[in-house]
Amino acid sequence: MAGENLEKRRLHLGFIPLTDCAPLVIAHEKGYFRKYGLEVALSRESSWANIRDKVAAGVFDGAHMLAPLAIATTLGLEGIKKATIAPLALDLNGNAVTLSTELYPPPTKATGKSLSATGLRHLIGRGKRRGLPRFASVYPCSSHTYLLRYWFAAAGIDPGSDLDFSVIPPPQMAACLESGEVAGYCVGEPWNEYAVARGIGHVWTTSYEVWNNHPEKVLGVNQDWAEAHPNTLQALLMALLEAARWIDRPENRIEVATILSAPPYVDVPVDVVKMSMIGTFRYAACQPPVSLPDFNVFYRYAATFPWRSHALWFLTQMVRWGQIVEPINLRRIAETVYRPDLYRQAASALGIPVPEGDLKPEGIHAETWTLETPAGPLSMGPDWFCDDKSFHPDDPVGYLADFAIHRRKVGLKDLAACNP
Repeated sequence: MAGENLEKRRLHLGFIPLTDCAPLVIAHEKGYFRKYGLEVALSRESSWANIRDKVAAGVFDGAHMLAPLAIATTLGLEGIKKATIAPLALDLNGNAVTLSTELYPPPTKATGKSLSATGLRHLIGRGKRRGLPRFASVYPCSSHTYLLRYWFAAAGIDPGSDLDFSVIPPPQMAACLESGEVAGYCVGEPWNEYAVARGIGHVWTTSYEVWNNHPEKVLGVNQDWAEAHPNTLQALLMALLEAARWIDRPENRIEVATILSAPPYVDVPVDVVKMSMIGTFRYAACQPPVSLPDFNVFYRYAATFPWRSHALWFLTQMVRWGQIVEPINLRRIAETVYRPDLYRQAASALGIPVPEGDLKPEGIHAETWTLETPAGPLSMGPDWFCDDKSFHPDDPVGYLADFAIHRRKVGLKDLAACNP
């Protein structure tokens, strides 16, 4: 295929300097975009708000995007309302919670393992005499925000009354931690390992340990752009699928880290970038790296499939933390934004096995498991939550009712009426 019938060949895609921009970067560097007749210019952006605005305004044809951002923009939750779709997931996992070593020294017995937020309760209580401890995430509607709040709430810490939250662009997180502007943050790599390498932060937990193999970034494009450029979108999806498959081969990970570390992309030392990319992770400067092979997942476990159940989970968190203020049909929104139909078209052209269904429960597999498909079995990863809860996409309202800590502004009876 050399780009026949493409409505548009020259594309402009935005990305944030994070390791999970890898599918765009590798598709560019290894020639996958060219293979499908695309000439792609990548634009490094400083914040997710920039990505949101430039995609919505049509400056970018698409972008490396926070999965909840596509939903929030469609709903108009953050000031801009524009129908946005996610026809491809870019990765699973990839974030961590890092706290200041000065304000929150890790327990002396810590030996390179995840720590529960329970261990922070007395420290946060003591620190409240100086005001609420401030924690940062990268965007209000992000997996970082939801998993950070989930982790605290699971330990009995109310994010709405015990903590203060702010939004900081990923590349600025470590500087804000060092200056004392924030006590901790949740961000993607390499900005946790960067703080660890400098001795200013200690990772208390990874997002993988909050929710095994949680959804992370997507390819986000405007719905009207997708409708006007169906062949171009399919070419883009196939290029990114091939890139994701190449990235997830262990023998390619060092090369991926080397490419990402270059100035046009993430621009940090390769030793920092490769820490998580080669299946290891260092929680503190004084501790050796440990094995964490699923910290960054780009292709295996059907990582590229846009599960509508993932969109539903994000929607439940938007309700839980008061971002959605009116009762709406959650499943209808998930079906509007997440487009597995477009994914299946591209994946089938490449002979990639795809799930038959669009929904799956979460929190019921503690080990790897097998999903049968017409094209063969798919190996799937664990999907365990840190609090042992499970999420069933056919009952999002019942799931919400099970959380004692929340800031809901929508009554569950009203929500249930919209979600029969």
